[in-house]
Amino acid sequence: MGATAPAQPRPRRAVQQPAPRVAPTPRSRRQARPRVAGGVVWIVLVAVLLAGIVALNVAALRLNLEVQRLNEEKERLMTENAAGASELSSLAASARIEAMARRKLDLVAPAETTYVRAARVRR
Repeated sequence: MGATAPAQPRPRRAVQQPAPRVAPTPRSRRQARPRVAGGVVWIVLVAVLLAGIVALNVAALRLNLEVQRLNEEKERLMTENAAGASELSSLAASARIEAMARRKLDLVAPAETTYVRAARVRR
């Protein structure tokens, strides 16, 4: 048997220690803010949209009131127009016009013929 060389000690490996725990970084705090800011943005967006819907409903209500007012005015004008047409019809009646012509202008109806006899002249 032969002699063996003495064993050389193996180099030691560096023992890796677990990474020390570090306090939360400012970045993790920033991540919390966007969620809150994002929520606020959504709330503001929904509020603006709701305000827009309310404004549209108010505008539609005003237009409906205006349409109702115009319809009532239209009905009133149609009634006045019918009354005016009736009055015009009665004023334009031929019997009325004939009566006024006889009374104010001393006119006679064309059917009434008046004959005038001339005296005969004797020579």
